[in-house]
Amino acid sequence: MRVRIGYSAWIAGVVQFFVIHGIAESAWARPYSWARNNISDLGNAHCALQPEPEPRYICSPEHDLMNVSFIVLGMLLVVGAALTGGLLWRRGPAAAAARLLLAGAGVGFVLVGLAPADVNENQHVLGALLIMAAGNIGLVLSGLGLAEHVPAPLRWGTSLLGITAFTAFGLFLSRHYVGLGMGGMERVAAFPLLFWALAVGVRGLLRSERRRDRALGGRGGPARRAGSSRRH
Repeated sequence: MRVRIGYSAWIAGVVQFFVIHGIAESAWARPYSWARNNISDLGNAHCALQPEPEPRYICSPEHDLMNVSFIVLGMLLVVGAALTGGLLWRRGPAAAAARLLLAGAGVGFVLVGLAPADVNENQHVLGALLIMAAGNIGLVLSGLGLAEHVPAPLRWGTSLLGITAFTAFGLFLSRHYVGLGMGGMERVAAFPLLFWALAVGVRGLLRSERRRDRALGGRGGPARRAGSSRRH
């Protein structure tokens, strides 16, 4: 049950984030752009021209809703990292470090939601670093820390995803956007963690349901057969 709650927390956190993301961006009078705008622009509390890192005008009417979504996402990422031990992770330092770093990314989302970039920039930047640095290193280590029953392609794919996202983070910091735009490169750095949590959560829930069905079938099978024999 604990593990299923952990998987469900990851799924709920990521789904609500993208739903609220869509609601918040649709409320902009000037069209919000995934290429030109940062994710955090949706949570900015004031309407103003923002010169850095790229000039753009920010006015997000649903900034409060978006910041609540950041906080909820972060809390549920921490819950998932805490409760998915046992079935999802093997024992050892790699798994422990991976879970700690993934939880750190969750804390980062909470900090981002509590401190919009135009309210407390230092705390906001700290949150972003936890998400895109700690979280992506956590993804790399997760490939080594996932349990043996997890298919090998998913394990090495997890590490590859983390390496890709961490590289994108470096490109984002150096303002090399390779045609994706500032917002596009930030998303390559930040979203892989969320897509991974959603995919692992869905897979874990489905696998748990199959295991439960097999267990119930195994317990019920002999009883049903015995009852059938008595009737005959």
